[in-house]
Amino acid sequence: MRKLIALLAATTLAGCVNMAPPHERPALPTAPDYPPAFVGDVTLGQRASDVAWRDFFADPQLGVLIAQAIERNRDLAVAVAQIAEARGLYRIQDADRLPTVGASADAARSRGPSLTGTGTDTTSRYSVGVGVTSFELDFWGRVKNLSEAARSQYLATEQAERAFRLTLVRDVASTYFASRGATEQIALAEATVTSRKEGLRIAKRRLDAGVTSALDYRQSETLLTQAETQLASLKLGKAQADNFLTVLTGGPVPGPLPAPLPLVAQGQSPVLTAGLPSDLLVARPDVLAAEERLRAARANIGAARAAFFPAISLTGSLGFASNSLDNLFSNNGMNWSFGPSISLPIFDFGRNKGNLTVAEARENIAIATYERTVQGAFREVADALAGRRYLAEQVDAQERGTLAQRQIADLARKRYREGVSTYLEVLDAERNLFAAEQTLIELRRAQVDNLVTLYVALGGGLVERR
Repeated sequence: MRKLIALLAATTLAGCVNMAPPHERPALPTAPDYPPAFVGDVTLGQRASDVAWRDFFADPQLGVLIAQAIERNRDLAVAVAQIAEARGLYRIQDADRLPTVGASADAARSRGPSLTGTGTDTTSRYSVGVGVTSFELDFWGRVKNLSEAARSQYLATEQAERAFRLTLVRDVASTYFASRGATEQIALAEATVTSRKEGLRIAKRRLDAGVTSALDYRQSETLLTQAETQLASLKLGKAQADNFLTVLTGGPVPGPLPAPLPLVAQGQSPVLTAGLPSDLLVARPDVLAAEERLRAARANIGAARAAFFPAISLTGSLGFASNSLDNLFSNNGMNWSFGPSISLPIFDFGRNKGNLTVAEARENIAIATYERTVQGAFREVADALAGRRYLAEQVDAQERGTLAQRQIADLARKRYREGVSTYLEVLDAERNLFAAEQTLIELRRAQVDNLVTLYVALGGGLVERR
């Protein structure tokens, strides 16, 4: 038994050398701060990563849709299953760092010619034992680095699932706002169609009475057909948004949904602080996933370098064997074996060098991918910060412009009734008013959609309400 213990103790010598490059984060490939014009007061607001998504979204109907999407979205289910797959692969690879100890027991009876040459003899053979089969002593860290690479790939897959979850939250919210915006635009278009049908009816009566011209009547008809065309287009857009929302949520939502909020009330979410670009390195799961892939690439370099050195393996066993079951565990029945083996690459025709070149190239790819991911995260936040400022200014200006356009339309109708202007002036005013009202709704949708983008870009959307 002491010999087996000694055999197992020898395995602790494994992993004495690590040939992998030390892991260091690449220098931040972005400016140290976001553009000051968009950041605002950094002392105000909350960190996005500390705000639960249920607290960020004020609309109760949207909250129900996001919750169902997290539970039932098929793509998210695939991402979760991939985590389990990566975890299993890591456990398989990590198991190679320890010897596999197996136990065996055999019993056999045989009959053959006797040793004296007369007659036959029946013999029995019994054996039990434990053994280690071809365990590699990891002096150069090859097995350890392969295990580290598998672990980093597992962690990268886990972070990729978290990144997809954020994307799912953003997509559900964005599609929901598109549907709500289309609903409000449809209501406006339907009211406009009803109003213009009435206007066309009045124009027909005036034409029949000889009070107005056929030109004015046809212009009224044009106003109506334009509104009807826009209404049909809006209904198509809403149907497509609702269909996509059904896919994102994994199917129809059972039961009655809470009443939705209008777009003008959707922006009542907590104020977010931008922080620093360096905060994204720990807040964004896509950045963390890219860093784990870089760790894996560097660990694979260590494994590739270790392949240039001798590989030492051990095989050993300890047990008992006897022709008699009663004497199986006697001292005379003990047997053991111990066999180290060593292999050294001499002529591999550049195979190991090629593997090292591949590993080093993949490290460079991982570094560039990491830097690109950080730059993309920086751009997303900077764009959303700019949108937070300038979309608010656009909405404010459009609200004032729509009010002015409504007054222009009222004046044009009054001037036409008094015979001061032609119906063409009314036509232009009505068309401009309808376009201004539709644009205002679209800008409000873009504004709340941008707030969601900023929330997700800063790493929010992962925590649940405590």
